[in-house]
Amino acid sequence: MKLSKIKEILPTLVNVGFQLENGTLVPEHFHVTEVGQITKNFIDCGGVIRSEKVVNFQLWNADDFEHKLKPAKLLNIIKLSEEKLGIEDAEIEVEYQSETIGKYDLDFNGDTFVLKNKTTACLAQDACGIPSEKVKKNLAELPVNNANACTPGGGCC
Repeated sequence: MKLSKIKEILPTLVNVGFQLENGTLVPEHFHVTEVGQITKNFIDCGGVIRSEKVVNFQLWNADDFEHKLKPAKLLNIIKLSEEKLGIEDAEIEVEYQSETIGKYDLDFNGDTFVLKNKTTACLAQDACGIPSEKVKKNLAELPVNNANACTPGGGCC
């Protein structure tokens, strides 16, 4: 989800809620402790120089169980970050700690923001020597060349 999309959604909400992809809810007393932009410059394993920018939200749970972040407050934090930091309309990456700090993509299910699991991938598979996945076919669906087929009594076997 891009920053512009969350800015469209927030004014329509009464409360801000997050949940993990498996349905586990982020405790409703969470804080958004950071909103910023992260730029990652790197070289992939094929030697291609790449650059990636994401808008970063960091969620944190404290012991102040009465805390409830309202949509207008989060929208104000976003606007302040845009003004002071010049963050761009990029994809949002959320940091949230369970066993360790996890990085998640963001989605919305119509009621709650969903922290979608991220995965790693090779960006230069052709340079890595990773074989491309073979297409699996059902033998019954393969065409039969009857000109080369053996028949009973045909003497080919």
